[in-house]
Amino acid sequence: MSGARMSYREALRAGLRDALRGEPRAFLLGEDVGRYGGCYAVSKGLLEEFGPERVRDTPLSESAFVGAAIGAALAGLRPIVEVMTVNFSLLCLDQIVNNAATIRHMSGGQFSVPVVIRMATGAGRQLAAQHSHSLENWYAHVPGLRVIAPATLDDARWMLAAALADPDPVIVFEHVLLYNAEGELDPSITAVDIDRAAVRRAGTDVTLVTYGGSLPKSLAAAERLAAEGIAAEVVDLRTLRPLDVEAVLSSVRKTRRVVVVDEGWRSGSLAGEVVARIAEDAFYELDAPPARVCSAEVPIPYAKHLEEAALPQPDQIAAAARRLLEG
Repeated sequence: MSGARMSYREALRAGLRDALRGEPRAFLLGEDVGRYGGCYAVSKGLLEEFGPERVRDTPLSESAFVGAAIGAALAGLRPIVEVMTVNFSLLCLDQIVNNAATIRHMSGGQFSVPVVIRMATGAGRQLAAQHSHSLENWYAHVPGLRVIAPATLDDARWMLAAALADPDPVIVFEHVLLYNAEGELDPSITAVDIDRAAVRRAGTDVTLVTYGGSLPKSLAAAERLAAEGIAAEVVDLRTLRPLDVEAVLSSVRKTRRVVVVDEGWRSGSLAGEVVARIAEDAFYELDAPPARVCSAEVPIPYAKHLEEAALPQPDQIAAAARRLLEG
């Protein structure tokens, strides 16, 4: 039986609606989430359905409204924050890193901060350098945070419920290129495990490890490789902190070759962390050095052809996999 057909944006909205209906302590807050319906239209219609107490437009001050959400979480509520784009989250980095992530530790476990912070990330829509970067690794570096990146329709639909159930702060990264993606929900899925990575395509020759907006590109690269007789396995990390290292190692031990695809910059990237974990735990099971495909080390350009050139693309991913098999 096929499931409901919807966009990634609509799947996120369905998750938000479930949260507001099912958890009376939950409320949504952020810039333009109410009357405007969200910068990316994720919260469209929720103000009319739930009212201004549950869907709150905030002033243009990330530090203020994220701080307010942390206080609300400490007081027993279940706030869901929308930060318009990851670049703007730098304005509330102090609140997230120095407060949300540390309060459980610094209070000796007396207080938890069950706040969910959603933010758009990534490039591909010609929004230029102040709206287009992939800073997921900055947050995945921080103990005390859980960092998730729904890359499929089903994860977009169900990850929020799992995030709300977590007693600690959860950062949710939604890639801007995924909002318009459409497909059918799997009717057999009503919950997802945010502790585990997922194999999105099985293969035996090379592993492609990725997450978020790079998953469709990695799957496209696997299709191109399949036409050449190369069976690529695609692993979607899903949760960036804590990493499901065993899922990655299991795939690498089978294929003996790995390409890590990450829209972050190569220097200091999450891809570098994944490669290091592989080298530490599966070095002698590799038949070729691990490879990385990352964004060019430049601020993301506005011009479409330059933006595309700066980002990982399916041809680059496929070429990196071929080199491992040829070399």
